[in-house]
Amino acid sequence: MAGASATVLIALGLLGLVGGVGITAVGPGGVLPTIGLFALTSLSPAQVAGTAVVTHVATGALATAAYTRSGQLREPATRRTAVVLSLAALAGTPLGVLVNSYVSKRVFGVALGVLVAGAAGLVLLRERRAAAVPRAHPSTPTLAALGFSVAVAAGIVGIGGPMLTVPLLVALGVPVLESLAAAQAQSVVVAGVGTLGYVAQGAVDWPLAALVGVPELAGVLLGWRIARSLPARHLKYALVTTLFALAPYLVLHG
Repeated sequence: MAGASATVLIALGLLGLVGGVGITAVGPGGVLPTIGLFALTSLSPAQVAGTAVVTHVATGALATAAYTRSGQLREPATRRTAVVLSLAALAGTPLGVLVNSYVSKRVFGVALGVLVAGAAGLVLLRERRAAAVPRAHPSTPTLAALGFSVAVAAGIVGIGGPMLTVPLLVALGVPVLESLAAAQAQSVVVAGVGTLGYVAQGAVDWPLAALVGVPELAGVLLGWRIARSLPARHLKYALVTTLFALAPYLVLHG
């Protein structure tokens, strides 16, 4: 954090706030702090991932509590989905952290750009297919494969699970609010395990984690209210546009 300009610090705080809104309102918002840390600082790939993933411990716990309070995580099918995703994350996240240690800044940028574009595409797919797909929670093997794959990706680049899990679950037929709720529970495991891995490497910038994480917590509560009470279509399309615009920059910036 030393040497960063006031403009950069303000931008990181704002990205944390907007990212928190996206986490609980649409799912993929948690990637925005990672993008900010990668594009606006001189942190290494491990430090970017480690600092970003630390912020998701608190946001995931807060979002999980919020969706428990509003009832989605009290539904048996949603709880089963959350448990399977979380158990799969226990295996997938350490692998992602390990892979990150072999990733150059160039490869990290390409991987982040591809994931950002993929998340944007999944949100669009979710919009088109949500009404057409029968509403049901996937089988345990399907959830385990999904949870493991997402956790590996999250461990590599320091994103929260909801970025990919939410649109994938909705595309498979899980209602939006239930997908958001289950993904938040998975995010706690991804962030917790990822934090342990990156702390062991000394790859966490704690002042930057606080700078991003505190506004992100406020955004999580705001996004939860938006998801439950307001049409989120405009927010979704704004996020998709932003992600598609940022993806090429991340690839080239690396």
